[in-house]
Amino acid sequence: MTGSVYGLFAPWLNRATIVIQGGRFKAEDWYKLIAELKVTIWYSAPTAFRMLLSQGDVLKDYDLSSLRHILSVGEPLNPEVIYWAWKALGVRIHDTWWMTETGAHLIVNLPGEKIKPGSMGRPFPGVEVGILDEVGNVVPRGTPGQLAVKTPWPGLMKEIWGNKDKFDSYFKYDGWYLSGDLAYQDEDDYVFFQSRDDDMINSSGERIGPFEVESKLIEHEAIQEAGVIGKPDKVRGEIVKGFIVLRKGFKETPELLEEIRIFVRNNLAAHLAPKEIEVMAELPKTTISGKILRRELKQMEIEKVSAGNIV
Repeated sequence: MTGSVYGLFAPWLNRATIVIQGGRFKAEDWYKLIAELKVTIWYSAPTAFRMLLSQGDVLKDYDLSSLRHILSVGEPLNPEVIYWAWKALGVRIHDTWWMTETGAHLIVNLPGEKIKPGSMGRPFPGVEVGILDEVGNVVPRGTPGQLAVKTPWPGLMKEIWGNKDKFDSYFKYDGWYLSGDLAYQDEDDYVFFQSRDDDMINSSGERIGPFEVESKLIEHEAIQEAGVIGKPDKVRGEIVKGFIVLRKGFKETPELLEEIRIFVRNNLAAHLAPKEIEVMAELPKTTISGKILRRELKQMEIEKVSAGNIV
């Protein structure tokens, strides 16, 4: 619903041309398309921007001065990508938050407002969001919890066809729609995504959001992409495991993996550093938006446990 409104109907109503880049990802093709057609507004997913970042010097061969706005949606936007866009393109990427079920953007970085790297922005005027605890109470600012939208909101879904119990689970706290995302809100109303509720890692009683670890991993010069999950562990319940794709020119060695672990440990709390890192040729992603499929990475580890390979 929301994708149709902003991807099709809104451009048509404003007599704007819609440009879609198909086929397999290639940075040169994207840049060439933007340069030749003088694209002014670019809307894509963080995975695409991360892949462009990893291509390095390719950008210098193209004139992208037509770009006025760049927006991101679909998954959290790593601060590293925001810094890259500002330096390389001269345009800030504005992150946004919405769901098919909400019918519209609800949390945004409006043009002209301050951007806090790592934040999805602030509630759109007229929208009220809350961060709730396990019993539906609003938590203090800076405290992670369940991201919820104050009801009634006219764009919210009316039902889930044939699954009333599932529908009711989104509205179990009176006056709130539960998004299924975990986040926190700072004193300036900016909302920071932590993880999907089912992606949260529980290690030795510590609740760890994978996004923070993934963001730090891709700051390392050797890493192109990263996905983080909780791997089942007999002692800790789960341990933090990172799956990474290396950039061109880097080769997997025990020394490099240890360097990466130390890099994360030195820049985040010690318990957030991956206990294990596995190099992959590519990470599993959704076909359309390019979101990293943590559930598939998790399933790989569960299957290893089932086979008796638990550490």
